[in-house]
Formats: sequence, C-alpha cells, structure tokens
Amino acid sequence: MRDRVLKALREAQGPVSGEALGKDLGVSRTMVWKHVKALREQGCPVTSGPLGYSLDREADWLHPMDFPGMEDKIHWFAETPSTMDIARDMAKDGAPHGTLVIAGRQTAGRGRLSRTWHSQEGGLYFTMVLRPALPVAQVHKPVFAASAAMAETLRDAAGVDFRVKWPNDILSGDKKVVGMLSEMHAVGETVEYLNLGVGVNVNNSPGEAGPRAASLKELAGGMFSRRDILRGFLARFHASLEGEDTAEVMSRWRANAGTLGRPVRVETPGRVIEGMALDVDDSGALVVEFPDGTRGLVSHGDCFHR
Repeated sequence: MRDRVLKALREAQGPVSGEALGKDLGVSRTMVWKHVKALREQGCPVTSGPLGYSLDREADWLHPMDFPGMEDKIHWFAETPSTMDIARDMAKDGAPHGTLVIAGRQTAGRGRLSRTWHSQEGGLYFTMVLRPALPVAQVHKPVFAASAAMAETLRDAAGVDFRVKWPNDILSGDKKVVGMLSEMHAVGETVEYLNLGVGVNVNNSPGEAGPRAASLKELAGGMFSRRDILRGFLARFHASLEGEDTAEVMSRWRANAGTLGRPVRVETPGRVIEGMALDVDDSGALVVEFPDGTRGLVSHGDCFHR
C-alpha cells in the first residue's frame, strides 16, 4: 500500500487530498496519512498543504521507482548501520546478480582495514551483489571495472579530473572522493558472489572527518544529483562487465589511473613497500620498481602517492 500511495503521488498532476487518495486506493484517509508519515520517515520528499499531499519530483531521493526495470533488485534504507552487512545476508539468501542496497546514511560504514567510512547525509552509499561467472583468479575484473566506471561517471558529471588510486579509490589531486570495499565468497575455484561496497562523497562535507577527503560539492561547487550519478555508473559498469574481457577492463582502468608512473608507498600487514608504480598486470597486481632497480608485484595493501 505504501508503494501504491507513492505511485499515486508520482502520477498526480498536482496536490492530492488524503480523502481523494483514500478513495482511489480503497483505504481510509487516516490510513493514507499513516503511509505518508512512514514514507517521510524513510526520507521520501512528500509535502503537505491546503490542497493535499505532493511529491517533490526534484528531490534527490534514491527510491526503487527511480530506476525503471530494476525496481525488484533495489533495496533502499534511509539509515542503516552498513549496506555491506545487509548485502551479505541477502547474498547468502540467494539475492540475484545486480541486487543493490542503498542507504541515505550509514551509522557504521566501513572501508578497508576496518576503517570507518563517515557516511553523512548527502553522500551516495551502496553495495552491489554480483554473481559474475568468473574463476577466483579473475575476481578483480568487476572491482577494476567499477573503479574505472565511477571515475568516468564523476568526471562527466562534475568536469573535474578524477583518477583511480590503486586499486580502487578515486581521487581529485590528493583528495579522496570515493572508497570501495569488496567481499567475496567462493565455492572451490568459482566465485559464488562478490559484494562491492561503494561510498561517494557527493553533497556532504567529508572534510570534517579528515583533510584528505572531499566531495563533488566542495570540488566543483553546486549540488549534484546522486540519482544521476548512480544511474550513469550502473550503465557504464554493467556495459564494461558484460561487454569487455579482463584485458579490456584492465586497459580501461589504466586509462583512468592516477597511480602509474609515480612514486608510491604501499603498506601491507607485514611490511612497507616503496618504489615507482609502473603498471598493473592482468591479475590487478601493482608492478613496482624498487630503489635498487629490481621489480616486483604487490597484490594487496594500502597505497599512498608520494
């Protein structure tokens, strides 16, 4: 019934009274009011006035109805501890490929190495449940496809030169705008599901959490549509994942990379690696030239540009 109320408000040409809504939907005016109240608690931009209820169509709300053809796969929460936790439970319960968990705000968002991802109102926070037909050795393909697709999407949206920092953070200069976190479950050598969590600083003010964070609003000025950014990203990402082989995805990632050709420091649980980042190989490992002229591969770690 709540979705029916929302659909009726979307299709209305102007304000609609609670009495008229109730008559059309076969419920009482009081029941309409209860559903409107629940929608508002979810963050839905429903306003009320002398003539009735209206839906602010310009509001930047990420409801399943805003993604035609994907409504059954999108799960929206005004606030949740972590979209990754919800997506993990859904994946274990058989959620299909492309399932999307979106939050308006996270109270326990996290990044790599169990760091906190500050998730204020105005940002874009979501986790995708992916079931790629890939062996474990190629599980990096969707991760690198996602970071390249997001860099391209943000560059088009804001006119700012966003670049990927290996393996998948997105920066403007030295300011971090996007963080990604992946979790995989495999059966034997086959990926059963890969959950990819994404946090994008859009209209929030992440600088309060640290000097190296920034948002689109701060970098480019003005407000940006999270809905348009997510739509653009999903179109690019799925086209890349489904239409490009791993070598093509890695080539696209290199074209969007900001790490290659510069000195880096990579911190791993066991050691710190310093050298010149030359390339990534087909497995996604970073090719580093060390100070003594030798070369090696770094498969994981926290990378810092020097």
